[in-house]
Order: sequence, then C-alpha cells, then structure tokens
Amino acid sequence: MQTAKQLSVSLVNKPGRLADMLGALNKGKVGFRALAVMDSGDRGTVRFVPDDYEKATEVLDQINVKYDPADVLLVEVPGQAGAFRKICERLASDHLNIDYAYSSFSEKGAKGGGLAVIRVNDLSKAQRVLGENGAARRKPQPGRRPTHAR
Repeated sequence: MQTAKQLSVSLVNKPGRLADMLGALNKGKVGFRALAVMDSGDRGTVRFVPDDYEKATEVLDQINVKYDPADVLLVEVPGQAGAFRKICERLASDHLNIDYAYSSFSEKGAKGGGLAVIRVNDLSKAQRVLGENGAARRKPQPGRRPTHAR
C-alpha cells in the first residue's frame, strides 16, 4: 500500500472533451496508474492517478484545464472474491469513511488482482490500519484463535 497524488478534473459533458484532454496528456507522455470517468449531467468528473504528477499538472495548466489534487491510497487487491470487501471492513472497523473508490486491473488481468484507489477521511490513520499487508492484516477477534494457529 502506498499513497499517491490524484487529479480530479471537471469537463463539459460533450463529445471530444475527454479525448482532447487525454490526447494532450498522451502528447506530454503522461501515463495513468488508474482512471475513472463519472457522469453528472452536463459535466463529467475525471479522476486519475498519473504516473508523473508534475508532468500531468504542467500539461493541464498548458491546456487551461482546472484540476483539484488529492492524496489517495493505492491498495493492492488480491484477485479473489471478497478481497475489496475485506479492505472496506478494515477501514470501517476503525471508523474510517471511504469518500470514493475506483480501481485499475493489474497487467495480469482480473485474475491477478488489481489496484484500488481509495479516498478516505483520514489518510494517515488508514495507512496505519491497513499497514503493509493491506486487508491481510486483521485484528484478532475475542474468543477466536488466529487462522494461522494449529
């Protein structure tokens, strides 16, 4: 798990607006670790984690596109049923709210897992809660033996 800078952009919801922005980023050699596009009527919101934050902001400034930066968590999600649910449960058990989340598949495809981008109300606390092993680290429950004990 790590943190990253995400950029949120609001675009007029018309043909070509997204393609123009993505074309400019491509021309500037900016790649994406994750990207989500959401419709909200006459405007759309594009959220993305660029592979080079500085280059991405330079390109957006050059084409006069306003953006909002945010710190987000990047969490590896194993390719098994319920893996993302477990991450959500860990955060909820420590009273952390997920403002929004989206994902990107790894190069291995859906079976290999993916990368979840999560915006939470307390980034540093979420980092402590998830720790290095993401959802794999669990709090022991009273009256139950740890799963690794024999």
